[in-house]
Amino acid sequence: MNDQDRRARPRVGVVGLGAMGLGMARSLRRAGYEVAVHDLRPEVAADFARDGGTAFASAGDLAAAVDVVVSVVVNAAQVESVLFGAGGAADRLRPGAVFVMCSTVDPGWSAELEGRLAERGVLYLDAPLSGGAARAATGELTMMTSGCAAAYAVTDPVLEAMSGTVYRLGERAGLGSKVKVINQLLAGVHIAAAAEAMALGLKSGVPAETLYEVITHSAGNSWMFENRMAHVLAGDYTPRSAVDIFVKDLGLVLDSARPERFPLPLASTAHQMFLQASASGLGSEDDSAVIKIFPGIDLPAPVEA
Repeated sequence: MNDQDRRARPRVGVVGLGAMGLGMARSLRRAGYEVAVHDLRPEVAADFARDGGTAFASAGDLAAAVDVVVSVVVNAAQVESVLFGAGGAADRLRPGAVFVMCSTVDPGWSAELEGRLAERGVLYLDAPLSGGAARAATGELTMMTSGCAAAYAVTDPVLEAMSGTVYRLGERAGLGSKVKVINQLLAGVHIAAAAEAMALGLKSGVPAETLYEVITHSAGNSWMFENRMAHVLAGDYTPRSAVDIFVKDLGLVLDSARPERFPLPLASTAHQMFLQASASGLGSEDDSAVIKIFPGIDLPAPVEA
């Protein structure tokens, strides 16, 4: 395959087949890509490959076979492992290949990673996501991206296959992550506020279904209230996005504001709520489980199938 063909149809691999990464890999396959995949759970990668694609034993092996690596892991430490750990991708990516980083991370770290990869001749796209597992599965994610024109020239068709909207926020890495951090401030505060409102309603004797019906048709509604409080009504705390994700993400929000001496009172309070939930053993439950920190309320029981 020559360079022109690679730009038209780059070879693509996905590292990390969690709820988001698996949906993204399936969207790419649906768009006609022969998708390479790697996950720390070999059986998950093998299961994906049975319906088309190739499973690789390491991120490095995958990187050697593709033009674009889409990394969909949890945090910066895991991205470091994907790139620079044992069997990592950094030494196997060819010059001109693109590493697309989709995790929510410190913007300064992302900008620094762009430079580290550039020293190896590898292009980089800062590309955090919003939309959750459902939109990942349908190829309708929102991507908040920043990077050089050469990286976009290779990845444009790949991004289009995975997303409904791709925002180009700047020519250098870091701006995508800055916008994602601000988005997570709002998401975390909205979940915490939704949980507080539902908890107050339950404590006051308002039936949960009634409160949900009224709020979702009133000015106090938010996307997070409508989505997350539906989990509470169902008594279903299966993690779509876990409590510990918001411990991390709101921590990043606060860290990003600290050098500017910028006050974030609502984000700080929401962070403490998620920390309390995590410390109570709820860290791996759905982030709506933050409602369980409120005392003296009877939560809806799980809905029987």
